Amino acid sequence: MLRWRLLSATLIITPLLALIVADFHFHFGAPGIWLVPLALLLTAAAVREVLYLFQGQNLHPSSWSVHAGAQIVVLAGFVPLLQNLSGSTLPEVVFAMHLNWPLLAVAFASALIFSAEMLRFRQPGQSVVHVALGIMTVIYLAVPIVFLTALRLHHDNRWGMAALVSVIFVVKMSDAGAYFSGRYLGRRKLAPRISPKKTVAGLIGGLATAVIASWIFFQVIVIGIVGSAVEPTDLVGSTLYGLLVGSAGVIGDLSESLLKRDMQCKDSGASLPGLGGILDVLDSLLLAAPVAYFCWVVGLVGP
Repeated sequence: MLRWRLLSATLIITPLLALIVADFHFHFGAPGIWLVPLALLLTAAAVREVLYLFQGQNLHPSSWSVHAGAQIVVLAGFVPLLQNLSGSTLPEVVFAMHLNWPLLAVAFASALIFSAEMLRFRQPGQSVVHVALGIMTVIYLAVPIVFLTALRLHHDNRWGMAALVSVIFVVKMSDAGAYFSGRYLGRRKLAPRISPKKTVAGLIGGLATAVIASWIFFQVIVIGIVGSAVEPTDLVGSTLYGLLVGSAGVIGDLSESLLKRDMQCKDSGASLPGLGGILDVLDSLLLAAPVAYFCWVVGLVGP
């Protein structure tokens, strides 16, 4: 199992690093441009897996409307890229709304999902449940990906990349710390009804690793991204960032476990041997992204 986890992780990390490097150095004046197709692809795969989970309880929201709604929301998060690509040829209102575009997209996606259920309505029973599940899927998956987008677009090319890499680095190191400490030291179960394999030792190890990873990032790695002239984030800021983002990652992990447990499905997918599906990789990032964005915009970390 460990061998397959490491192999799958390598297969994920290698192309991801290549895309990040390309987006950092060859972005054609629009940082984030290389991440658009990646975000859309991950969203489509994650939506597919969530809809698969629902099938475990014979629940079938309109697939096309949920997919379309999620893609629209993710695309709305990239609207600021248009300013860099088009210069001043588009109306100012397009760029003045910032994160309001994803909010409008969520409203549009909700209307789309309602409309899809209206078109296929035949008898009472499940339409309201299907609408609720469809909208929940869009909010659960697409909105956090918008926050990852917002992190990449934060401040400028260098700081935006630092913000994005920081949340990925801290969360995934926390996941690794939780896995190994839980596997070798875990005795007491953390939430046995939701995720029998999660342990208190895993939680403590994961949070401790998140804090250490945050220290390493803001003392060492950020210099390689932003430059040696950067003023390092203080110890309190990096510690709080690690704790907040790491804790949100744990909740994100348990949230997916709750979905699987309630739908009586062991895995959301099997596309990544040893790891499960795409959702198993994204779960901790989904809820960590908004928390990380908050930390960056309020100045807990970064410029």
